[in-house]
Amino acid sequence: MFKGTLNKVKLVAIAVTSLLVLIVVLQNTQAVETNLLFLTVTMPNAALLFGTLIIGFAIGVLTAGHIVSIAKRTANAAGDKQPKAAA
Repeated sequence: MFKGTLNKVKLVAIAVTSLLVLIVVLQNTQAVETNLLFLTVTMPNAALLFGTLIIGFAIGVLTAGHIVSIAKRTANAAGDKQPKAAA
């Protein structure tokens, strides 16, 4: 019962966040100049915001994957040190 409610809350949170991102991006359509190292790029502010969102999301996914990987390795190493039961 609780799991179904939690899934609905997650779905609503994702929908609200997506709607807010869409509103912010659509309100920022004017062109801006962006300096990328040695390059100056003129692009709509919406494209810059969306690109930043995608880069941030990718970094978050990679970081979470790395943390889960470390946790699994730590758990496996701790499991290897436990004495085996006699059969």
